[in-house]
Amino acid sequence: MSGDIILLVEDNPDDVELTLRAFRKNNMRGEIVVVRDGAEALDYLFAEGAYADRNPMDRPALVLLDLKLPKLSGHEVLRRIRSDERTALLPVVVLTSSREDADLIESYSGGANSYVRKPVDFNEFIEAVRQVGVYWLALNEQPPR
Repeated sequence: MSGDIILLVEDNPDDVELTLRAFRKNNMRGEIVVVRDGAEALDYLFAEGAYADRNPMDRPALVLLDLKLPKLSGHEVLRRIRSDERTALLPVVVLTSSREDADLIESYSGGANSYVRKPVDFNEFIEAVRQVGVYWLALNEQPPR
């Protein structure tokens, strides 16, 4: 699980810190890029705006996507990811605190690979992040980039 880029799309600073701590605690070493709104996520993925100098071929191995984001919602980000051939096969895990069935259904309908509700308890959150990382970065066989 080393050397992989993980794109964390999360606007809540506490959840960002919790996720980063969970990755450190679980010795997951890849580079974690944090973006704080939907527009910034798309700029990163498509090497535009502030990320215009980034090599667009260096795509993340995994996108952890919150749904409730400023500028563009997580659902809109997911639609844009799936509608572009450069990112259509990118693994996207919705990592959200939403308990709404409508969000769950819209996420899967939009092409999410997985939907994980953020546990409130810190230890449960650490374990959830560990399991997501192990599965998507170590066990899952991804299509060639």
